[in-house]
Amino acid sequence: MKYKRTNPIPSRMSPFFQQIIIDHLRKHPPPKYKGGMSEKALKKEAQMVRVSLFHWVKDALLIGVGILSAGFGLKGFLLPNDFIDGGVTGISLLVANVSGWPLPVLLVVINAPFILLGLTQLGRRFALKSIFAIAGLSMAVAFITYPVITSDKLLVAVFGGFFLGAGIGLAVRGGAVLDGTEVLAIYINRRTPLTIGDIILLFNIIIFSIAAWLLSLEVALYSILTYLSASKTVDFIIEGLDEYMGVTIISPLHEEIRQMIVEKLGRGATLYAGKGGYGQESKDLKSIEIVFSVVTRLELARLKKEVEKIDPSAFIIMNAIRDIKGGVIKRKPLQH
Repeated sequence: MKYKRTNPIPSRMSPFFQQIIIDHLRKHPPPKYKGGMSEKALKKEAQMVRVSLFHWVKDALLIGVGILSAGFGLKGFLLPNDFIDGGVTGISLLVANVSGWPLPVLLVVINAPFILLGLTQLGRRFALKSIFAIAGLSMAVAFITYPVITSDKLLVAVFGGFFLGAGIGLAVRGGAVLDGTEVLAIYINRRTPLTIGDIILLFNIIIFSIAAWLLSLEVALYSILTYLSASKTVDFIIEGLDEYMGVTIISPLHEEIRQMIVEKLGRGATLYAGKGGYGQESKDLKSIEIVFSVVTRLELARLKKEVEKIDPSAFIIMNAIRDIKGGVIKRKPLQH
C-alpha cells in the first residue's frame, strides 16, 4: 500500500462550509484548547465537526426513511390482513390483534424494557436514537394514512415483510433499532453459549407458536413467511446481518486509531507489522502497522465514522464473522 499525503487530515469540505466551522471554533474553542488552538489543531477539529455533522444528518435520514417504510409495511399490508411478524413488533401485532389495544401504544410500551436494556448494553447514544425511532414509528402508524395495497395473502406476507424489513434495516444503518429483539439477544448471548441468531430464532418460534394457538395455523404460517421476507430484506439492507465484523485498517495514523478503538468503543485492537505491496523490489516496500479489531454490526457505523475523523483516507477492510468466543468483545458493554 503506497501513501502519498501532504496533509495527515485532508479536508473534503466546501471552502464556505469549512470557513464557517473554523470561524466558530476560533470563537468557541473546545475546553481542551483553553490556551489557544494551532492551525493544525483547528483543521483537525474542523474535520471532526464536519464528519460528525455529516453522519448525524445521514443517520437521521436513514432512520426517517426506515420509519416510513416500516409504517407502510404495517398499515399497507400486515394490519389490514391480521398478519404478524417476528420479534417485538410481532408481539405488538399479536397483542393488538387479540386485545384490540392500539398498536402505536403497544409498540412503545413493549419495546420500552428492551431499550432500557440497550442503555446498558449499547450505550446512551444508541438508546436515544432508538427511542426516537420507535416513537417515530408509533406516530407514523397512528397519524399517517397509508393505502391498503392488497388482500392477497401471499403478496401481503412477502411485500409486507419486505417493507417492514427495509425499515428495520435502514434504522440499524442509522444506529438505532425499530425492534428490541436484537438487544435482548445480545444481552442473553453474553450470559449463555447461545449465539445471537439462535436466540432470535427461539424467540420467534415461541411467538409463532402462540399465534398458531390464538389466531390460526394458517395465519401463523403466513406470518413465518412474513418474518423470513423481513429478515432477508434486513440482511440485504445492511449488507449481511452477521453477528460480528472483523475490521482491518491500514493508515499512517494507526496508533491514534488503535487508541480510539480501545477508549471510545471499548474494544481490543491488534497491531501487526506489514509491508506495502506497491513497489518493484522488496527493498522498495514500505513497512506499515496494520490495525485489526472485531466489533458487532451495530458498532460498525460508529467505527467507520470515528476512523474517518482521524484519517479520511484510511484503507478499511470489513469481513463478516459467523461467531466468536472470548476476548474483549464479550466482556465489555457495547457502545454506539
